[in-house]
Amino acid sequence: MTKKHKDYQQDTLAIRGGYQPTHENEHSEALFLTSSYVFDNAEMAAQSFSNEIEANVYSRYTNPTVRSFEQRLALMEGGEQAVATSSGMAAILAVIMALFKSGDHIICSRDVFGSTRVMMDKYITKFGIEVSYVPLTDLSAWQAVVKDNTVMLFCESPSNPLSEIADLEALSQLAKQSQALLVVDNCFCTPVLQKPLNWGADIVVHSATKYIDGQGRAMGGAVVGSAELMDQVLGFLRSAGPTMSPFNAWIFLKGLETLSLRMKAHVANAKALASWLAEHPKVSKVYYAGLPDHPGHSLAKKQQSDFGAVLSFCVDGGREAAWRVIDATQMLSLTANLGDAKTTIVHPATTTHGRLSAEAQQEAGIQEGLIRIAVGLEDIADIKQDLELGLAQL
Repeated sequence: MTKKHKDYQQDTLAIRGGYQPTHENEHSEALFLTSSYVFDNAEMAAQSFSNEIEANVYSRYTNPTVRSFEQRLALMEGGEQAVATSSGMAAILAVIMALFKSGDHIICSRDVFGSTRVMMDKYITKFGIEVSYVPLTDLSAWQAVVKDNTVMLFCESPSNPLSEIADLEALSQLAKQSQALLVVDNCFCTPVLQKPLNWGADIVVHSATKYIDGQGRAMGGAVVGSAELMDQVLGFLRSAGPTMSPFNAWIFLKGLETLSLRMKAHVANAKALASWLAEHPKVSKVYYAGLPDHPGHSLAKKQQSDFGAVLSFCVDGGREAAWRVIDATQMLSLTANLGDAKTTIVHPATTTHGRLSAEAQQEAGIQEGLIRIAVGLEDIADIKQDLELGLAQL
């Protein structure tokens, strides 16, 4: 990586960032499918293992292909360093395990992916870490639960699945006042639409499985932040092993090259679909920050370059009605994944947030009549037509 790379615009970084050809001068980034590396002599091996010299040691934590992906994503997010993980959930786990300890206190938004909350409640608390949940958009609620041992404020913005928007600048100020870290899941926006570090966040986490890949091919995650913090995260990964495979990193490198173009197309479809649903007589409510009447619309315009491509809507009749809509569609993919070229549809209350208690679902606004759409890249007329098949069942 040359200093010149840092001066490139975002779309150029997505293609050229982290590009370091080998002696073969390959044009596309090389894929290093090796588990380990050979040293010239015993002294070099010892120095490599002790980090006295910079060298590839073992692909669990040093691989040139993975490193290229990390460098490119760090440049795009505006962070000093990125660490690649085996999944988005592994990225969140790595942050907590590397940086925090028993007796610490975490404040987490109620409006997070169901698995994030399950991990916090069922596993993180087992290690003596306390977790408090607050409404994402209520800053006074965040302030009210801060303690002397608060170490992290964690949120998604936009949230899953109601597209609520966090005031990242205000949360950053609160975190700094509390000597805590603000960690933001930027999966829905990607660095193309939002850069949380620019708004004061300390760490950004990603599920690269989503938009960074863009075609539902590979699992992966990433953590981005300062070199000081990322070195600690990398230390955990080196010992525990939830790291990204070289092949998946190569897939994600290719995904980053087209990310900007894809996000623009995703968002254009999402805006059109949200407006159509908002006028549909069978739809009682649409949750999408791109709609002017969404409570977070102005804040999203301030923090994001555009509104993203995940939206939710409610139908009257609860679970039975929502399932009728979903089951009558013929083209949309019934799957919990998002960020795919294919539009996906899902019932959050029984899938992505199904492991939450009834009380936790209610707190997070997960209604039985709620349906989530991750808008893909098909022709918008076909997406509307397929949804109309479902809505016609009501």
